[in-house]
Amino acid sequence: MGWLWAIIVGFVLGLLAKAIIPGKQHSPLWLTTIFGIIGAIIGNAVARGFGIEETRGIDWGRHALQLAAAIVIVFLGDMAYSAVRGKKQHHA
Repeated sequence: MGWLWAIIVGFVLGLLAKAIIPGKQHSPLWLTTIFGIIGAIIGNAVARGFGIEETRGIDWGRHALQLAAAIVIVFLGDMAYSAVRGKKQHHA
């Protein structure tokens, strides 16, 4: 069940990050989901570092850090994806 939640959260975070980042991102949905999962993991680690690992109710601080990390990862990951795709298209 943990992996299913990771995929769902990664999917949602990835889509939210894509919606927040201005312009068009070119990475496919499966890669955006992976970027979102990575963002969630990094956001959780940062939250733990700030001491907001678990709270009663909704963990708004942890979720905000997850989203912020996902935005950065989706942005950088999409840049890397576009660079690799661009190089492959030029050599073809």
